[in-house]
Amino acid sequence: MMDTFAERTSELLEELSFFEDWTDRYEYVIGLGKKMEILPEDQCTDETLIKGCQSHVWLDSYTEGDKVYYLADSDSLITKGMIAMFIRVLSGLSADEVLTADFGFIDKTGLKEHLAPSRANALSLMATQMKQRALNSSK
Repeated sequence: MMDTFAERTSELLEELSFFEDWTDRYEYVIGLGKKMEILPEDQCTDETLIKGCQSHVWLDSYTEGDKVYYLADSDSLITKGMIAMFIRVLSGLSADEVLTADFGFIDKTGLKEHLAPSRANALSLMATQMKQRALNSSK
């Protein structure tokens, strides 16, 4: 696994660049969601639910040393894929790295303009929650 946020986002964007058609990118992101380690069902609670998303998205985190790790699940394949992208680039970084991460890479994926406004809004909500969990872990 790559060490820095910049390396991880660069690798993800490079992979997505192989797909010229946005529907192929969409399918690739769905595939990321299918491959990620999901949050155990008993942890999919109101406490871990990201409020405001069209689909149900649950996010939890834990720390080991100064690193923050994330687990998530969703009842929507594309939403699960979107949270998987965040987990891929953020999980295992320090809380400070997560808090200073520039989520502008999401715009570079080319997915946002092809998502319904409510799904695009979910990306912002996910980013906010991941930073919030990193902030809480650093206290």
